Formats: sequence, structure tokens, C-alpha cells
Amino acid sequence: MSQHRIAVIGANGSGKSTLLRLIAGLVAPTQGSLQLSPAGVRSGFIFANPQAQLIMPVVGEDIAFSMRRSISSASRRRARSREILDTMGLGERENSSIYDLSSGERQKVALAGVLAAEPELVLADEPTTLLDLRSTVEFTELLMGLQAPMIVATHDLQLAARAERVLVFEEGRLIADDAPAPAIARYREVAGA
Repeated sequence: MSQHRIAVIGANGSGKSTLLRLIAGLVAPTQGSLQLSPAGVRSGFIFANPQAQLIMPVVGEDIAFSMRRSISSASRRRARSREILDTMGLGERENSSIYDLSSGERQKVALAGVLAAEPELVLADEPTTLLDLRSTVEFTELLMGLQAPMIVATHDLQLAARAERVLVFEEGRLIADDAPAPAIARYREVAGA
């Protein structure tokens, strides 16, 4: 992956989410093919609605569940889960029900679960859509601080502007692949904004 952070922007239905789902292997192409370089990149997927990926009812259990293949010891999984939660500012929520969390906290737990699996590539599909302004700012800072390469589909042009590369989709086609400023200008032109 040549750039650390790539943003994908475009109108609803333009193909942003489909691109991320293809990369993650969640859907297969209906025609053509998709090739990743390097092949077999281990990715982690963050959905717009964290409820779609939170599996366990308790925060710490959900994060530990993500490590079940890489860490055999339950006590080591719990310890690593606590470390990750602390980096998200959620250390005190380890034993909380995921249903008692705010939308911003749920999205952080979803990100923590993804990071617990140590992906080589993080894919985030409109991760700030359900968040208020404060939570959006906090979550964006967490995303920007990731060490793993990231591709984020977003309507948040401020988030897109912080990427190194921006892809613009229109009606299922890639119409721009550029630095943020010219790519966002192209999107505004197509959107008539």
C-alpha cells in the first residue's frame, strides 16, 4: 500500500462501501476481478453502525473475542483487552454492557476489536455517520493515529482532507484518484456543490 491513509468519497450509492467490502472479501465481484498488492492482506473492517460487529454483550469480552485465534490464554486476552481499551479512553468500561454505551463509545469498542486482531489494513465504512460532533472529532483522531494503513469511505470531507490520497466514485466508477484538495474539488464539481 503506497499511502498510509486513503479516503473514498462520493454520493450515496456511488460504490464507496462496495469497494471496501470487495477489499475485505465480504462480497465477490459480479464482474471483473480485484487484485490486492500484496495479496492476502489481513484486514479489519469497521462498519458505520458498530452494532453490526459487536458480538459479545460485555465490552471486554467483545475485544477478547477478537483475539481468540492469536492469543490462547484467556488471562492474556483480558490483559491485552484492557490495554487496548485504555488507549481508546474506555478502560473504565471494560465490564460494561455494550448496550449501555453511547454511539461514540460503541464505535471505539468496534475499532478496539478490529485493532485487537492486529490487521495489516483497516477498512472503515463511514465510521462517523452515527456520531455527534464531539464523538466524530475523537474518533477521527483515533483513526488518524493508527499505525496500520487505512482506507476510509466517508461523507466527511474534513476527514477526507486529512488522507494522503482520495478516491472519488460516481455511479460505480472511479472518476478521480488524487491528492485531497484536487480530488475533493472534483467531487464538489460532480455534486454541483
